[in-house]
Amino acid sequence: MSVQPPVDATLARSFGLSAEEYAKVLDILGRPPSLTELGVFSVMWSEHCSYKSSRVFLKQLPTKAPWVIHGPGENAGVVEIGHGLAAVFKVESHNHPSFIEPYQGAATGVGGILRDVFTMGARPIANLNALRFGNPALPVTKRVVDGVVRGIGGYGNCVGVPTVGGEVNFHPAYNGNPLVNAMTVGIAAVDRIFLSAAAGVGNPVVYVGSKTGRDGIHGATMASAEFGKDAEEKRPTVQVGDPFTEKLLIEACLELMATDAIVAIQDMGAAGLTSSSVEMAGKGGVGIDLDLDSVPQRETGMSAYEMMLSESQERMLMVLRPDREDVARAIFEKWELDFAVIGRITDTGRIVVRHLGQVQADIPLAPLADQAPLYHRPTVDAPKPAVLNAARVEDRVGLASALETLLGCPDLCSRAWIWDQYDATVGGQTVKRPGAADAAIVKIEGQAMALALTIDCTPRYCAADAEAGGRQAVAEAWRNLTATGARPLAVTDNMNFGNPEKPEVMGQFAAAIRGMASACEALNFPVVSGNVSLYNETEGRAILPTPVIGGLGVIDDAAQAVGIALRPWLDLVVIGASRGWLGQSLWLREIGGREDGAPPPVDLPAERAAGDFVRAQIAAGAVRACHDVSDGGLLVAVAEMAMAGGTGVRLSTGPRDIPGHAYWFGEDQGRYVLAVAESAALIRAAEAAGIPAVRIGTSGGAGLTLPDGGTISVATLRAAHERFFPEWMGS
Repeated sequence: MSVQPPVDATLARSFGLSAEEYAKVLDILGRPPSLTELGVFSVMWSEHCSYKSSRVFLKQLPTKAPWVIHGPGENAGVVEIGHGLAAVFKVESHNHPSFIEPYQGAATGVGGILRDVFTMGARPIANLNALRFGNPALPVTKRVVDGVVRGIGGYGNCVGVPTVGGEVNFHPAYNGNPLVNAMTVGIAAVDRIFLSAAAGVGNPVVYVGSKTGRDGIHGATMASAEFGKDAEEKRPTVQVGDPFTEKLLIEACLELMATDAIVAIQDMGAAGLTSSSVEMAGKGGVGIDLDLDSVPQRETGMSAYEMMLSESQERMLMVLRPDREDVARAIFEKWELDFAVIGRITDTGRIVVRHLGQVQADIPLAPLADQAPLYHRPTVDAPKPAVLNAARVEDRVGLASALETLLGCPDLCSRAWIWDQYDATVGGQTVKRPGAADAAIVKIEGQAMALALTIDCTPRYCAADAEAGGRQAVAEAWRNLTATGARPLAVTDNMNFGNPEKPEVMGQFAAAIRGMASACEALNFPVVSGNVSLYNETEGRAILPTPVIGGLGVIDDAAQAVGIALRPWLDLVVIGASRGWLGQSLWLREIGGREDGAPPPVDLPAERAAGDFVRAQIAAGAVRACHDVSDGGLLVAVAEMAMAGGTGVRLSTGPRDIPGHAYWFGEDQGRYVLAVAESAALIRAAEAAGIPAVRIGTSGGAGLTLPDGGTISVATLRAAHERFFPEWMGS
């Protein structure tokens, strides 16, 4: 038997509590805590669970709109989509675990976000992910990519929820700290949304799902600290997932939700039984009494501390009506899942934990929440880089060579090697698969309408100017939904940043929030859920600031959704102003060998006007294909449309006052390429609305005929585009 360490300030520090925080624990309890009590405080007051460094900034984000049913504060956000239905969605990170153990880290990230959604009463219909990896030249990067992709595919495919979209970037800043952000979307009836606030003194507290083991203990506190050289030694803090059990749990929970048995429900995610019980009782203003002798266990001799902090997967906590306990038990036994009454709701306002006849924890819930640390950390604004003069940046390679290089680089190459490991069509409702449109389109079963889903961020913009980058991430998500014809409704965000104790990191965080808030306000695109992941550093080196935006929109008729594939003999029209902005562009990095300059600005009124115009043209049936202009600029967007449709394009000469390489590869924001049968009427309508529009070419032929006289075949572009991942991964 191991000897229990003395509970003191030294142990508290090893659990992630500062001296001041430990002193507050002593004040709340009026005595030294037990080991279990110290564990409860350490996880509930961790950065991962309490948002103690970020809460003051997150309040700036707009969260309300007539269609928002539940905003931040519940397990997931909920928006009304019509026909008595609601979309339930959220994104969460599993960054640290995915570096330590890539397969299980990514797999359990998918499992956790699925539970956040079906906990609300929604059937999951789609998964997305945003992945950031380090330098591809490093062997560790290949190992992490392989494990993460297999983990996402293995869990999502087995549980039967399609993975329909995502993004992948590479940068040396992620060498020791990859980002794995998982997003899930579900559908529920608007009058059958389930919440987590416990109620009803005497009501049974019920544990369902898998048994509790020792995996994942202190996973929340591990996620609230930066990595050192000992990162590999943290493997025991990574959870182990079982997607087949998760599938049973989804079906059992949804079956029980069709009855009137559930008073409150919460998944056991970060901090496991501790966070679920504390949050349910705290939100309900009641007390909770737990008897851990009744907790289903898969390992012998587990202590109260281990059971309260375990993050074993596929588990839920419920408060039931006492007269429905037998109904619930029968359902979970039918699905061959554990079901155990492990406690009762009380009127004490305290959480009391018993094990082997002894009280192991007795904590007042109100101060555990009300006196949780809240930091106003100092911020330092980074100096903004100067605007790059494109006329002074020499083009030494020409358009054709640059285009082939860009389409083959890790940040722009085909992701088919990744997509092919995901089942994008299970469930039979996927209308637009990965790569077919700017956003995934998933039909609502039994309805004509569909959801449009995307996940976006450009970290290099955020590193140069976090406020501009935060604004651009929201605008790009809005633009990607719009490009399919969907009405953007709401956002979920995943804020991935470095050590918040560094003023420059908090300066990035605060600036990104300002940019996001301004864009969400201007675009009527509220934030309804999200996640903050801080301490993304290894040996003192932070990741790029990465505020990932998951966007959701609705399209009334799935059959009207527009993709990016060109067909022959269509006119191509650019909507939005082109100025040749090369600062922080991929052309500048991949061709010019530089990472400098200010990122492209986002003109929010112009963004709104252009997007509303494009959406109206799609609704009127005038648009055959549409693609927003983003990474790589205008010529990359055209080439992607050409490859998707298997047809070439003859391009016109660009404006004389912008250098050719800047015009075709600049990353000016707020632009779309529309393919239409006849451009004159479209351009007249745009001019009447005060929106820049110009015809840039006509589709047809076997290749791209470029304005500088060069030509390149679609087959050559496709070969370059599809080469990287198969060669790199050896498949």
